[in-house]
Amino acid sequence: MTLTPERWQRARDILHEAMEMEHEDMSAYLDSQCASDPSLRAELKELLAAEGEIDSSFLEKPALANATPPSQTSDRTSVLPSGTTLGPYVIQSLIGAGGMGEVYRARDASLKRDVAIKVLPASFSRDPDRLRRFQLEAEAAAALNHTNILSIFHIGQQDGSPYIVTELLEGETLRDRLRRGALKLRDAIDIAIQAAKGLAAAHEKGIAHRDLKPENLFLAKDGHVKILDFGLAKLMQPTAGSDTPTASLRDHTDAGRVLGTVGYMSPEQVRGQPADTRSDIFSLGCVLYEMLTGKRAFRKPTSVETMNAILNEDPPAASDITRAIPPALERVVHRCLDKSPERRFQSAADLAFALDALSDSAAAGTGVTRGTAAQPDSGTGGSRKVWLALSVVLLLASMGLGWWYWKRRPIEKGEIRQRQLTATTAENPILQAAISRDGKYLAYSDKDGISIQDVVNGDAYRLPGILTILVL
Repeated sequence: MTLTPERWQRARDILHEAMEMEHEDMSAYLDSQCASDPSLRAELKELLAAEGEIDSSFLEKPALANATPPSQTSDRTSVLPSGTTLGPYVIQSLIGAGGMGEVYRARDASLKRDVAIKVLPASFSRDPDRLRRFQLEAEAAAALNHTNILSIFHIGQQDGSPYIVTELLEGETLRDRLRRGALKLRDAIDIAIQAAKGLAAAHEKGIAHRDLKPENLFLAKDGHVKILDFGLAKLMQPTAGSDTPTASLRDHTDAGRVLGTVGYMSPEQVRGQPADTRSDIFSLGCVLYEMLTGKRAFRKPTSVETMNAILNEDPPAASDITRAIPPALERVVHRCLDKSPERRFQSAADLAFALDALSDSAAAGTGVTRGTAAQPDSGTGGSRKVWLALSVVLLLASMGLGWWYWKRRPIEKGEIRQRQLTATTAENPILQAAISRDGKYLAYSDKDGISIQDVVNGDAYRLPGILTILVL
């Protein structure tokens, strides 16, 4: 049903009120507000699911709990009873349901293992666009083989309903975890690293996800992060001579059509422009921001306002929400969320590398970060002198190695300009500094260790130097 302006205003008012409620109160509130208009309730359910506010099956749980045989269910919900067979697979129970189908726990009778089966109901398969997206998800995911991407075992069809058989995961989605608040710094970085590595593997095959969000990141009990749902995946133009198994995939999406989830879409997706792998980096930046702060990077009262914020606004600095975020990590997040794809990380592999360099700084409970020397025992003057002498010697050695490395880089002549590159404080002054011969990089040391700074964009990276390793 098409929403008229008046109907949309009513839907928006109810939606705003519902989103302020706890999940256990939300269903009852919608029931009371939409008692005379069941179609409006269905539309609100889809809007809430699109916002990622709830599991898309949440409002249907009472119906699923008392599900009748498939022949008696509506077109909207088609639940397969326990014991139903799909080829060699025997359905055991329903795991969840969403806009792209239902997911069941099943038993592979031939290989004697438990699997997950995602089924697109027959009523949905009659929608050519939905069926096309489901098939594209299967093709894209089946072409990938990486520890951080959900493994596909089989693709089949029965009684007009296509299905995908995947590995069965035990754990929870990142969305479920975020409902308990922001993550520890170490955990957030680790999840982002694994997600970036999974994306890098997909991008190498020419596939962009285009719908990365907490609902599509699964935190398995064994510690692995799995990327789910390549239903919006797009195959970029393969390189000349490419013989990858994904070369036959095609982009079936329509030009100018907005695809993705509001709040996690990149600016180019909001505009309906072509979205490449750098769009996934923007989305992962949104997810990382939310893991660190417990708040969404872009969230406004309505979807339209949220999309406008993605196009024209920067989110509040993560350090303004929680001071536990290191400046270097905040710069990584800021770079992911740049409005221009050209100014983001240009590959997921580069992003994973940058995050990996920061991962040790989140060691829980130690109070010691990478590049930060442990404080000497202030009660012993002799120990302090030894520590200081060792620090000076090792610092000079590290600086010498750094200078030798940068000296080997080719020299590019350019115009001489004068500018301030660092800001020093009385608490943490710059001890020594050297600029590379090509003028592109600055190496400097302070009490926290040695850093390399990109002169052009100001990004600085802490080096795990000899000093830090020995002292720690």
